[in-house]
Amino acid sequence: MPMPPPQRCFLFLQGPLSPLYARIAGELEQHGHTVLRINLCIGDALHWPRPGASGFRGRVAEWPAFIDRYLVERGVTDLILHGDRRIYHRIAAEKARTHGIQVIATELGYLRPDWMTIELDATSAGSHFPRDPEEIRCLAEQAPRPDFAPRFANSFARVAVPDVIYNLANSLLWFAYPHYQRHTIYFPPLEYAAWLLRLLSRRTRDRRANRGTEALIGTHTPFFIVPLQLEGDFQIRDRSPFKGIGEALELIMKSFAEHAPGDTHLVLKTHPLDNGLERWPRLVARLSAKYRLDARVTLFDGGRLDRLIAHAEGLVTINSSAGLEALLAGCPVKVLAPAIYDIEGMTDQAALDRYWSAPAKPDMTLVEAFVCALAITVQVRGTLYADDGLDMAVTQMARRILANAINTPFDPSSDSLPTREGQA
Repeated sequence: MPMPPPQRCFLFLQGPLSPLYARIAGELEQHGHTVLRINLCIGDALHWPRPGASGFRGRVAEWPAFIDRYLVERGVTDLILHGDRRIYHRIAAEKARTHGIQVIATELGYLRPDWMTIELDATSAGSHFPRDPEEIRCLAEQAPRPDFAPRFANSFARVAVPDVIYNLANSLLWFAYPHYQRHTIYFPPLEYAAWLLRLLSRRTRDRRANRGTEALIGTHTPFFIVPLQLEGDFQIRDRSPFKGIGEALELIMKSFAEHAPGDTHLVLKTHPLDNGLERWPRLVARLSAKYRLDARVTLFDGGRLDRLIAHAEGLVTINSSAGLEALLAGCPVKVLAPAIYDIEGMTDQAALDRYWSAPAKPDMTLVEAFVCALAITVQVRGTLYADDGLDMAVTQMARRILANAINTPFDPSSDSLPTREGQA
């Protein structure tokens, strides 16, 4: 009779605003493992309708000693968290590694739509996914090209409602966790008010942007795209040399003015989740005037990025996931900060000043290999925003965790959980 696997003790910190983590915890418990949770705010408690939770109500300065002691006293073997650069998560992961505790980080998928990310230690710029083209090709040989056809009907309400409940609960019931430091940069009620105005104008903005896109394409004017990221994105705040989007835009527009061919244009496009608080039109107008680019720069506040990519000379980004979308379409990409897809042979490795006149096209066989390798190592199929997609994400993530098959090739097509005898 086979020996049962050793029991593991999983500690969950903040997850996505979804039942995902609570349901994964249930699967782990069913396989005989211990599950713990630390709530850092009242919103966390609302998303954990399970036993085994305790709360941390101290100051951030007290967190390192608290989590270090907790990890040891509870015998934690695995730490699971969403968004590895949040301050509580970053500190907890550092403490966990000193004790030999495995850190498992999740995020939304690199592949879009309908994918989720699960990695050891960190995601995105901190990922352990290989950067060597030959290693990527070898991994890809173990898997077919993933199916990118959308499978789940995502609901906007499933995105917005949990977010509003979570942040308003934290704002109204702040005294339950009086020292909690949120990872977002905007005061939630202010951001929701801004979002409401954006929603009311979305159709008009999209219609205007789509008309402008078609007019630009119709003139056959060569242009480069710069997709704007969110000001609060940790990939900007913690994974780039820039203090914010404005600093990166100044670098890009200055370089474009001095080195791009005179007949080319620069198209900036706002992020689909932009809340409008940053006043991008004002900044773009100021920089356009400063570098005498007024007639050569366009800002689209809405519309379709894929349509622009299909006709662009290239795309410049700090480290947005839009860069991978452009590579999949065969569009030359220049990345200004660490990104998981910034690999020789895929992205342009020359200086930005040279990129404008001779953008290097991606090696599409390497891009294909990259997405195949990504899919079988650090991606799972599923989504937070549809019932069937959530079911799949729970199953796939639980399988990888139970089998200790994270960052290693794993068959993504099977939906069944391993038996207790079959666990690693």
